[in-house]
Amino acid sequence: MPDTFTIAAVQMKIAPDRETNLAKAEAAIAEAANRGAQVVCLPELFTGYYFCQKEDVALFDLAEPIPGPSEERLAQAAKANKVVVIGSLFERRMAGVYHNTATVHAATGKLMGIYRKMHIPDDPLFLEKFYFTPGDLGFKVFDTPAAKVGTLVCWDQWYPEAARLTAMQGAEVIFYPTAIGWHPREKAEYGVPQHNAWKTSMVGHAIANGTYVCAVNRVGHEVIEGDGLEFWGRSFVSDPFGRILWEGSTDKEEVGVVTCSRKLMEDVRRNWPFFRDRRIDAYGNITKRISD
Repeated sequence: MPDTFTIAAVQMKIAPDRETNLAKAEAAIAEAANRGAQVVCLPELFTGYYFCQKEDVALFDLAEPIPGPSEERLAQAAKANKVVVIGSLFERRMAGVYHNTATVHAATGKLMGIYRKMHIPDDPLFLEKFYFTPGDLGFKVFDTPAAKVGTLVCWDQWYPEAARLTAMQGAEVIFYPTAIGWHPREKAEYGVPQHNAWKTSMVGHAIANGTYVCAVNRVGHEVIEGDGLEFWGRSFVSDPFGRILWEGSTDKEEVGVVTCSRKLMEDVRRNWPFFRDRRIDAYGNITKRISD
């Protein structure tokens, strides 16, 4: 197996309509492949505006089955460009059961599998509990020819348990398709610390697990309810030492391409043997809501 593999993060400004976003994604996947990427990740729910800003039963009509039309477009893009593609779709599983779902297509176009977002937020303008059933597939790693790829989604990025359980399955890189931004009226007071906390949390996962982390966000101001949300972009890739290898802007569409080294992962884990020193005999309470 080669020492290196190359990944790409597609930072997008989302249009209101599905067709425009699929065409943008296809062009970005082709660009990433032309620049040497072997695995390409798109932002969370990239086919349309972030609709969870309000609760509206009519918006369930946006959901699609998997396999389905948008999934098929991703399959075709993966096959045409001979790259692994990680997508993010609003999945209709059955009437009344919907998921926030990551798809993983092999470079042949085959759907390798899906990951259903496990942690579902319920914050102002992030009203996801109304729309999404929590994931029931557990934490997933996909053994692609390029790399062992872990898929978590947005709110999952705050949970060290999710990153740990993904890394324990051998993930060499953990992708986080993301839709996160500021409430415009809060940006001046809380904007910088909110972004710093988000980034620090995921860089910490990279360090604690000796793996690469790739966070893929959108940009732009999307109004579904009230003042809407200003998505802050700043997609990035961290190495296992916590160094930022690429970071996007706050307002531009970009494709970040990064080459990752298995030797670096090995070296970091030899010098910081966190997996060796875990006290698995003492962690029983981690499965409780609180420890009395």
